[in-house]
Amino acid sequence: MDDTSSTSNFIPRPSFLRRAMEQLSTRQYLQLTEEEDEAAASVAVIAVQRYLCEQSEGELRESYCYDVTVTDGMCRAKCSLHPSLNHLVHSNNLRTGSDIIITQCSFVYNERTVGHGYICIKEIRCTSGKSALLSHVRDVSSLPVLVKSGMERSTLLQSDIPLQLSRKHYLSLWNSEYPEGDMWISAPSSRDPVLDVNKISLINNLESVFRSTCKPLPLLVKIIQKSRLRYYGKLGSKIDFPYQAYFEVADQSGIMSLVLWNELCPQFYNSLNVGTVLYIQNYALKLSYSNRSRPKMDHYGIKTFTSIEICLNARNPTSIITVVPPKNVQPQWSLPDVSYRFATRSEIETLANNAVCDVIGLVTFVGRVERIKRKGNLGPEKYWSFRWVHAIDGTSEHPFVLELFSSSQPEIFGSIYPLAYLVCTQMRVCQVEGSLPYLTSSCETEIFITGYHKGQPYKNDPTVMNLMQRNKTLKDNMVLDKAAVGGHYCYPHAPRTFTQPVAETFEQVPLVAASDLKKELETLQYREHKKVAIQGHISAIRYVEESSMAEPQGHGSKGVPDVSTGDHVVSDVCDATLSVNSPSAPSEQASVRRKRTMKTRNTAKSSVNSVPAKRGARNAEVERELQEDEGDSESRRQSLQPQNEGHGMLAWESSGWSRQQQEISVHLRHGALHHDSISRSFTLDDKNALLRWSNLHPMRWTPEQSADVLPVTVCPGYYQVTILGINKKIAVDAAFLPIVHSSKHRAVGLPPGRHDNTMLSCLSSGFLCPPGGVTSSHSEESHHGPEDIMATAGELEDTHLVCVLDICHLGGEEVEVTCPSLCGVCVNPDCVHRSPLPSCVIQSVPSARCVLLCH
Repeated sequence: MDDTSSTSNFIPRPSFLRRAMEQLSTRQYLQLTEEEDEAAASVAVIAVQRYLCEQSEGELRESYCYDVTVTDGMCRAKCSLHPSLNHLVHSNNLRTGSDIIITQCSFVYNERTVGHGYICIKEIRCTSGKSALLSHVRDVSSLPVLVKSGMERSTLLQSDIPLQLSRKHYLSLWNSEYPEGDMWISAPSSRDPVLDVNKISLINNLESVFRSTCKPLPLLVKIIQKSRLRYYGKLGSKIDFPYQAYFEVADQSGIMSLVLWNELCPQFYNSLNVGTVLYIQNYALKLSYSNRSRPKMDHYGIKTFTSIEICLNARNPTSIITVVPPKNVQPQWSLPDVSYRFATRSEIETLANNAVCDVIGLVTFVGRVERIKRKGNLGPEKYWSFRWVHAIDGTSEHPFVLELFSSSQPEIFGSIYPLAYLVCTQMRVCQVEGSLPYLTSSCETEIFITGYHKGQPYKNDPTVMNLMQRNKTLKDNMVLDKAAVGGHYCYPHAPRTFTQPVAETFEQVPLVAASDLKKELETLQYREHKKVAIQGHISAIRYVEESSMAEPQGHGSKGVPDVSTGDHVVSDVCDATLSVNSPSAPSEQASVRRKRTMKTRNTAKSSVNSVPAKRGARNAEVERELQEDEGDSESRRQSLQPQNEGHGMLAWESSGWSRQQQEISVHLRHGALHHDSISRSFTLDDKNALLRWSNLHPMRWTPEQSADVLPVTVCPGYYQVTILGINKKIAVDAAFLPIVHSSKHRAVGLPPGRHDNTMLSCLSSGFLCPPGGVTSSHSEESHHGPEDIMATAGELEDTHLVCVLDICHLGGEEVEVTCPSLCGVCVNPDCVHRSPLPSCVIQSVPSARCVLLCH
C-alpha cells in the first residue's frame, strides 16, 4: 500500500496519552486492565535518550537512565523509563520505530523544581515489527507536546535535557564518544580578531614558565593532531559536562599537548580541527598525565615536549580561545605545515607491529557496527563501537583491512560506504600469525570519506594525489562487483593451533567452560560481539539448503520464519554466487540441488566413522569395508553416514549423539542464520537503506527509517554444527558459513595450506577448496558440493577439538553464534596427527612434533 492510500484510510482515534494524563491527575498511577483495548493503549517510540543516573544512597542503581519519547499519533510525550526496564533498551527490544503497549505508568513530580513533572513508564509490552502508528505520521516535531495542566514550563525543559534536571545533557545511545545534542556547536571564527603577536610565548619556553611564578604569555599555535572525546562521568559526579579532549599543537619551536576540559568541549570541540590556528590566553600548565596514549609525531622533525600540557578551562582561570580565520594567518608566524605519513597497501607488509601510519583507499566492504566490552574499565561506560572496513589503493592485490573504532565523528563513521574514498590517520599496524596484517584505529585516529575531504590538509599529499589519479582508471562496475555491506565478519582468522593464553589480554581468545558460554550468551547486550573458544566434540552437522529472503519488518515479525527454531531457516550467505536480479536463479539452483540429492542417495553408503591412513584410497576402502561388514546393524550404519532429513536436507550424527541428547543438561540452540548475519551486495540505489541497516539502531526515528526495504537475496546454504562440551553436559549449535570464492571479502587473509575437501578440512580452514587444490578464480565455482563434504563427516567421531565461536547479540531475541573455524587441527593429510591430540590442543605450547610435521 502506498503512502497516499495509507493516509486516506487512517481513522483518527482518541488520544491515549491525553486520557492517561487526565487519569493520572486524580490517581497515583495508571494500570491497564486485561479488559481494556490494547490497541488503544499502544504508542510509537520516536526517541530513546540516555544519560548518567543520579546516585541514590543505599540503593543499587543502574549507571544510566533513559528518557523515552512516544506518540499516539495525536500528541507526543517524553517519559522517564523505570530502571527495571533498562534491559529492554540493552537488548534493543525497546527501540525507535516500533510500537509499545504501556500497561503501567505514574506521574512523578520534581520536588526540587516548581512546575515540573513527567510520566514514568513502569511496565510495557514490546510489539514486533515496524510501527503501525508511524506509517501515518510525516513530521513528529509538528505534534503537540503533552504537558500536565499547570506545568507548561515543562515544555521548555523537555527540549534537549534529561527529565531528571540534575543532569544537563544526553549521551549518545550506544557510546559516549559522540557529541550528542544541541549543545555541541561549532564556534565561528572571529572575523577580525585582535592579536598581539609581539607578546607571545613559544612552546619551548613553557617548561621554564611552569617552574616559575610568572603568568604565561599568550600562545599562537596550529593544531596538528585531534583525538576523540573522552567522557569520564561517573555516579556521584557533580560535574555537569565531564568531557576531555586532547589536541597536539605546534609552533616553530616544538609540539605539546593541549587539553580541552568540561563545558569548553561542547563549545569548541567541533570547531577545533587539524590545521586550525589558535590564539590562546589565560591557560594553565599542568604535569602531563602519563597513562595515556600519544600520537606519533616524530615525522615533523621538531621536538615534542611531554612533561607538561596546556589546559583550557572555563574557570580558574577562564581561558580565552580565539580561532584565527585562515585568511588572517601570516607566513611570518612560521607555523609548521600539517604533515602525514601515508603508507600504501604494498608497504604494510614491511611495517613493524604497532607501527603507526596514515592510509587512503577506495572502500570495497563496510561491516556492520558492533560493540565490544572494554577491558579493565572502572567507570560506567563499558563498550566501544567498531566496524571492519576494506579499502584498496591499487598497489597490492590485497585490500587494507581496517578495524575502525568510533572516533567522535558520528556523521562520518556511520556513512562509510563502498566506492567512497576513505582517509584514516594514526592507524596502528597489527602483524598477526596466520593472517595478513590489519590496521586498527587509536584514540588519535580521524577518518574522512568522500564529501568530507574539502579543506583537509592531506589533499596535497603526494600519496593522496597519486591514488586519486590512479583510481580514475577504475570503473565503478569493477568495484561494485565486489562491494558488500554488513553481515557477519571476523578478523583475524583463527590460528591453526590453539595456544591458551597465560593471562587474558584484549587480543587473545579466552578458553571458556561450556557452562560459562551459557552465561556469556545470556548477558550479551545489543550488537555486543565476543570471541570465545570451547573444548568439545562435534556431535551433529546438518546442511541447510539455500533460501531467498526479503527484509523482515522487525524482530519476530509475521511473515518471517522463526530462525530460533531451526525450521524453515532463511539465510543469505555473504558468499552467495547467484544473481538476486535473475528470476531464473532459484529454479536453476533447485535443479542443481535435485542432482546433488540424487547423487547423495547413491553415494551415502560411502561414509564411515574411521579415518583411513591414506586419503586417496578413501572411496575404495569404504566400499570394501561396507561389503565385508554387512552384518552391522542398520542403526549403527545410519549413525555413521549423512542422512536425508526431509527435502534437500543433509545431516550427520555421531554414534552416541542420540543417547547423549538425553543426558545433556542444556542445549543452546543458536545455530540458525539470521537476517543481520548476512552481508548484502552494495548498490547505489540501496545505499541509504544498507547503511542504516548496518549501523546501530538510531536513537531518533525518521520517516526514512520506516521506509527502508532491502532487496531480496539468495543463499547457497550453510552448515549447522552441534558442539558437545568436553564434559558432555552442555551442547551448543553454531552456524558455519564456508567461504566459497577467493574474491569474497571474507576470504581476505585466509592462511595458505593444503586442503582435501573433507568436513574437517573445511571446518579447520573456514573455506571450501576447489578440486585439486586449485585456487585460481576461473575454477573456483566447481568446488565440491555439500553432499561430498557431508560424506566425510564421519571422521569427526570422538575427535577432541577446540572450537572458536563468534557470538553477537543482533537485537530482540536474536543471538548469532557462528563457528568461523576450528583450532588445533592439522590439515596435512600425511601427518600422523591428522586427528588432534590433547597435547596439541590444550597445552600452552603445541607439541614440537606437530609443529615439525604440520607447520
